[in-house]
Amino acid sequence: MRPIDNEGFLTAAHSPLTDDDIREWYAYPTDPGSPWVRMNFVSSIDGAVTSDGTSGGLGTPADRRLFTILRELADVVVVGAATVRTENYGGAKPDAAARDRRIRRGQAPVPPIAVVTASARLDPESRLFTDTDIAPVVITGRAAPADRVHALVAAGAEVVAVDDDAVPTTALMSTLAERGLSRVLCEGGPSLFGQLLRDDAVDELCLTTSPVLVAGGAGRIAHSPSSSPRPMRRAHVLADEDGTILTRWVRERPGRL
Repeated sequence: MRPIDNEGFLTAAHSPLTDDDIREWYAYPTDPGSPWVRMNFVSSIDGAVTSDGTSGGLGTPADRRLFTILRELADVVVVGAATVRTENYGGAKPDAAARDRRIRRGQAPVPPIAVVTASARLDPESRLFTDTDIAPVVITGRAAPADRVHALVAAGAEVVAVDDDAVPTTALMSTLAERGLSRVLCEGGPSLFGQLLRDDAVDELCLTTSPVLVAGGAGRIAHSPSSSPRPMRRAHVLADEDGTILTRWVRERPGRL
């Protein structure tokens, strides 16, 4: 994995990036003041967000390497319930060295998975609950059926019911802020990305372009009922020898950078 210069060429003066280099390139702001929301997605060259129904079908070694590092840097991993079900999510599992680095940065050893679901429709026997080192946080709406909520609590989840039938972005951000989870990594899905984008809550996007064409009916990385244009600044572009392109796009906000 190497940087690309402003003309779009691999920078010959740079040797391949180490994991420490990548951590530095993707470091969160030192003191964001409120939750800093980083989206992380992979898509094909032709814009497909999945291959054969899951994003894992688009993964490459460079993308998986970055995925692991981004989770290490985050205080919390936020994801929508549909993505949890489709991708068969388990908990984050940083290795011993990553846990030590997190502790030295003042973070908990393991970032929790926070699931956004207005209906609390999650399987308490799924990997989210059975293959994790720490309990997930389930953020749900006040209309979620009580039996579902009780089942998730019994499975070990911390369930937070917001005062709304849905889970508004403001309530999601407040829930994270109250727990001191300011370095937010959101891994999808497209509907949650669209909601956060619509509500002007997205600070940056880390987008991997996998060197493959997919076609078919796969959707985009974000969708919502209406468009929400947000100008972004290119922070950097990295390239792997297999053709994978990793970009980081940041929205500049006064007092946030």
